[in-house]
Amino acid sequence: MQKQPDQDAMPSGGRIVSSQHLISPKSPELSEFEFGMIIAWHGFARWMMRCMNAAGVKDMAPTDVLVLHHVAHRGTEKRLSDICFVLNIEDAHVVSYSLKKLASLGLVRSTRQGKEAFYTTTDAGNTMCERYRDIREACLMPGFSGAESENQMIGELARLLRTLSGRYDQAARAASTSAP
Repeated sequence: MQKQPDQDAMPSGGRIVSSQHLISPKSPELSEFEFGMIIAWHGFARWMMRCMNAAGVKDMAPTDVLVLHHVAHRGTEKRLSDICFVLNIEDAHVVSYSLKKLASLGLVRSTRQGKEAFYTTTDAGNTMCERYRDIREACLMPGFSGAESENQMIGELARLLRTLSGRYDQAARAASTSAP
């Protein structure tokens, strides 16, 4: 039996959204984008956890995977505040918890320089990142053609997501100053 689409997700006009009451006449497409982002995020989060599990580390949350890969990025030391900034995570304690978890797994280590802690991946952390990459190549990449037009479209989408993230950040700041 084929599952029918949720009637609440298909308002008039055939738009697929999560919350029909949020559709703005100014841009109904934004509600479609938001629903796409919601399901894409959850699919991506599930992928990251399962890929890391296949690489050999169980029970990692999506934030843990993101933090590990960012700490490994370019093989340079990173401060907590820099990790939060790049990953756009406002709550430093969330990243701090991930770093402690990754350290207890032997995947990252910290060194002190004055009052600051700097984080790097261990050899085991680098190995996990390489295994993750191998699994990504084997499981995710066969779905992509590698054609120039496909890569160009993905690049344009990435730029759009960065632009929209700035608009959502600005709106979040405005909402913070508007709260009763």
